Amino acid sequence: MADGDGRDHRDPERTQAVYDEIADHFAETRAYPWPEVEAFLDGVDGAGVALDIGCGNGRHTALLADCAERAVGFDISRELLATASGRMAEDGWRADLLQGDAATLPLRSECVDVAVYVATVHHLPDRESRVASLRELARVLDGRALVSAWSTAHDRFEAHGGSEPEGFDTTVDWTLPGGETVERFYHIYAPEEFEADLRAAGLSVAEAFVSSGNCYAEVSA
Repeated sequence: MADGDGRDHRDPERTQAVYDEIADHFAETRAYPWPEVEAFLDGVDGAGVALDIGCGNGRHTALLADCAERAVGFDISRELLATASGRMAEDGWRADLLQGDAATLPLRSECVDVAVYVATVHHLPDRESRVASLRELARVLDGRALVSAWSTAHDRFEAHGGSEPEGFDTTVDWTLPGGETVERFYHIYAPEEFEADLRAAGLSVAEAFVSSGNCYAEVSA
């Protein structure tokens, strides 16, 4: 699965390049936290370490900073982390922002009390890397986490057979203000497949559901 210049969409370096390219516009369109994340964090207070994997512009990292002694935002895109840094300075919250691959988290085992890993795992190139990243979440987690990914139940994927087909790989265009389109790799999860990958990574699923076209699961290690 390659784009016009022959580069594979599933290459992590390509994913980083894509999000570095669209970072500013992407961040502008992601102003508010998701209600599912707000609901998950409702009542969380006094956590030691909170982790946002795939933090983007930091909209959910800011929530974690309010309920933990230390918040960590992690993303593959340096440019998105720059937007998070700007947002942090403007809004007055504090977090450590780290750049890297979600399959190799630079944190010690069992150090994270609460985590969110939303709208990110579906960008990883194959099942092996997706499960590896979820296994890393399980390794660092000593509490609970909310994980999400795009679902086959999403309206845009009705042509693939509705809400219960097998998961599949695709690309989704991002349109920049000047009209240029940038293709992004996605693995679209069937709900049962999503839960299977979580369990394969050693995560215990307390609750799983579909909301707004996304698979969600509340998990613990």
